[in-house]
Amino acid sequence: MDYDKKFADALREIKHEGRYREFADIRRKCGNFPNAHRFNADEQHDIKVWCSNDYLGMGQNPNVISAMHNAIDTAGAGSGGTRNISGTTHYHVELEAELADLHGKEAALLFTSGYIANDASISMLVKLLPGCVIFSDEKNHASMIEGIRHGGGPKEIWRHNDLLHLEELLQGYDRDTPKIIAFESVYSMDGNISAIGDICDLAKKYGALTYLDEVHAVGLYGPRGGGIADRDGVLDKVDVIEGTLAKGFGIMGGYIAASADIVDSIRSFALGFIFTTSLAPAIVAGALASVRHLKVSQIERERHQERARTLKRRMKKAGIPVMDNPSHIVPVMVGDPVLCKSLTDALMERFNIYVQPINYPTVPRGTERIRLTPSPIHTDEDMDHLIDALNQLWGEMDLRRAA
Repeated sequence: MDYDKKFADALREIKHEGRYREFADIRRKCGNFPNAHRFNADEQHDIKVWCSNDYLGMGQNPNVISAMHNAIDTAGAGSGGTRNISGTTHYHVELEAELADLHGKEAALLFTSGYIANDASISMLVKLLPGCVIFSDEKNHASMIEGIRHGGGPKEIWRHNDLLHLEELLQGYDRDTPKIIAFESVYSMDGNISAIGDICDLAKKYGALTYLDEVHAVGLYGPRGGGIADRDGVLDKVDVIEGTLAKGFGIMGGYIAASADIVDSIRSFALGFIFTTSLAPAIVAGALASVRHLKVSQIERERHQERARTLKRRMKKAGIPVMDNPSHIVPVMVGDPVLCKSLTDALMERFNIYVQPINYPTVPRGTERIRLTPSPIHTDEDMDHLIDALNQLWGEMDLRRAA
């Protein structure tokens, strides 16, 4: 067996398809978001970041940075172990209490990432409920799909945001059959928003638990940043809420919030939680400061929504094919992986604008796109520069025809 040839062939195939992923070597400028340095060979270039998931710029918030410095000075660098073996610091305890309160739940549990939170939690819920059937929205994130696979139970895939189809599938099972409806609030590639309350009503009618991924909504929506369920006043209807600390809150890590028994069961049985070194105290302290800030401050959320609406409106006026949706997500359809990569390369090399191409398997083939993430700190001048660059490249590459 020529192992090296196998690996080389696999890489050659994805390069030929135009979906080989290249990492941009950047360093953000502290206190000057969305500006960053790009490192290319021996050169540095100033660039403008238009694809960060630090939606509100909280990773640059002075209070957050100060809290992280203080935690290092107080507790040192690392946590020292897993949560069970010396890795539960007081910062972790405080943050879990804040997150439970944010979502109106009895308890919360921290994970090292949102991906791990979904994978570990969903798989363990299925295993703790023998015969459990998962009803999964067809556009659920890869981490939810992996959790369902690792759970090993039966599953039903319902058409995206199609509640009639979901109910039709639910009707095929006895009420006493354990069931979990798994879905997201804001779908990050299209920007669609689910009808959380209506889905929860179906769950109650047919005896199902609800598992809601609020990753692209926590911090960004609701009077205290609790997500779409918070905004819509239906927190009490959702059984398990999963969120991240890496997007709206600007740091890293993931979590679930639910009843005390559900959280304790995941804590006690989920291998992805038990055998992982806990988040460093500085990271948890920064997230704690961010959550507390966004519980009381509306400025960032209001400005963020205004910036997203403004960018969409101006891009439509310029004839750029931005996809309509009710959220802060700003996807621009390209429809071809090679063109998508060429477009983002040109934005970086010629205009110092950093946007990452979104190709398969993140989105289906034929729906390749760029995904813009305006923040409260992006200015009108930043938008002018972006739209002028896109218009020029769109014409050069004949992308309107391709899209």
